[in-house]
Amino acid sequence: MSKLTDRFRQLHQSGCFVIPNPFDVGTARVLECLGFPALATTSAGFAWSLGRRDNDVTLDEALAHLRAVSAAVDVPVNADFEGGFAVEPDGVARNVTAAVTTGIAGLSIEDSTHDAAQPLFDFALSVERVRAARRAIDATGSGVLLTARSEGFIVGRPDLEETVRRLVAYAAEGADCLYAPGIRNMADLAKIVDAVAPKPVNVGVGSDFTTVAELARIGVRRISVGGALARAAWGGFMAAAREIAEKGTFTAFGSAMSGADINELFES
Repeated sequence: MSKLTDRFRQLHQSGCFVIPNPFDVGTARVLECLGFPALATTSAGFAWSLGRRDNDVTLDEALAHLRAVSAAVDVPVNADFEGGFAVEPDGVARNVTAAVTTGIAGLSIEDSTHDAAQPLFDFALSVERVRAARRAIDATGSGVLLTARSEGFIVGRPDLEETVRRLVAYAAEGADCLYAPGIRNMADLAKIVDAVAPKPVNVGVGSDFTTVAELARIGVRRISVGGALARAAWGGFMAAAREIAEKGTFTAFGSAMSGADINELFES
């Protein structure tokens, strides 16, 4: 187990920490400079940086991105590894094994299919996929932390009982951390925390519906922001670009960081 992986595991043992999501090497280095103890990639943010839709990145592109981000910082990096870039458990295991070699300290596997007619993998298959990821990690001896995600609340199946059932099953199969993106109700989040205890829970925050203190109070251990920082960057970019295109004015540049300040971020 590497020092970064050990450090990442220690972060999950007590307290509550924020693991923000950079979308390229530059944003990763800035977030590290701001003092965040760990980072997590975002499949959406990375895909948008390539001019793609979320989930339209190839396995090889994702692996190269993980290598680049992990090598650029001295804090643990968790990989948003989508659905493992495979459907069958053997494929998930093979791809997880490849991901572990990129220098990451953790990775997540989700149970969404990207098929609107059947947005979640069958329960039994979903459990097998988590089991396969766990075995693949264990076979490497890397100690990489496995997060299992249940996506019902962001794919049109907002069923808390089913979400809890899946997360409990994933925990039993060796997931180290559990995550159900899209849930904003604090009582629902507290039920998930209680259901999988003592395993830690990650909560995704993509809007101003809570605070670190409020999530810590109900026992949440880790907070990520997914593609929200990327969306914030795109929001500023689009506002400035549209002003130029539609009005011929440049007032949005008034709130921009100076080139000198940005260069200073990367002096080291």
